[in-house]
Amino acid sequence: MYEILRNLPQGSFVLDLGCSQGSFPQSATAAQCIRLDRERLLPDSDSTPTVQADATAMPFADHAFAAIVSNHSLEHFDGLSKALAEIARVVALDGSLFVAVPDASTFTDRLYRWLSRGGGHVNAFTSAPELALVIQRATGLQHVATRTLCSSLSFLNRCNSPRPIPKRLMLLGGGHSWSLFAYVWISRRIDRWFGLRTSVYGWAFYFGKIGEPVDTQTWVNVCIRCGSGCASQKLIETGRVHSAARFLVYRCPTCGEMNPYTVDFELA
Repeated sequence: MYEILRNLPQGSFVLDLGCSQGSFPQSATAAQCIRLDRERLLPDSDSTPTVQADATAMPFADHAFAAIVSNHSLEHFDGLSKALAEIARVVALDGSLFVAVPDASTFTDRLYRWLSRGGGHVNAFTSAPELALVIQRATGLQHVATRTLCSSLSFLNRCNSPRPIPKRLMLLGGGHSWSLFAYVWISRRIDRWFGLRTSVYGWAFYFGKIGEPVDTQTWVNVCIRCGSGCASQKLIETGRVHSAARFLVYRCPTCGEMNPYTVDFELA
């Protein structure tokens, strides 16, 4: 999404749609961010304006936003077609749209829904080309790029799990960092050697005016604590990769967690 955010001009507005406590910090863009969620949002540290409303009936003027970010929210929307129509109404005619969603056919999403008894996912997406076409037709914004997203199962991390810890989580290593470290290390090698998709979580889509080329390379290095993805070459260039106990590891630039390192590769 940052390919969009860092190119928005000062004085414009960006909508963080269905964002819970926020998909990105206000400091990531010169535009004014407004966060919208159906649940009441608590004020964040940078005092970003928040609105409690439904995505199918947003209280904004037509074409009010230079960009909209829907980061892992479309899968939760009742009345998806109405929500897409509202996105089309409030985004600028020459605006941009970022959408990230899970692939409902993947191991990661099935695990999430099993652990959280559905997790609020009411829309199951299983084809990136089909979904991109649906969004393009509904919003009128041209599809520009798609990136495959990998998972580290960071939603299982004890730092992120609800309290009390779900009993089902105890069957999956209890959310301890060592179990997630092992999953990431093993899943990347299984996928690279056998052409499987155990690492995949979903997709990120870019529509409209982006402002810079989108890197569609899949980033397989995803933090087991905060879920931030990093390009493998960038980790090498910034000196974050080193050897520890015969593993190549790196510390996440966002939260500092230790993670297994893998050279980026394309997934099936």
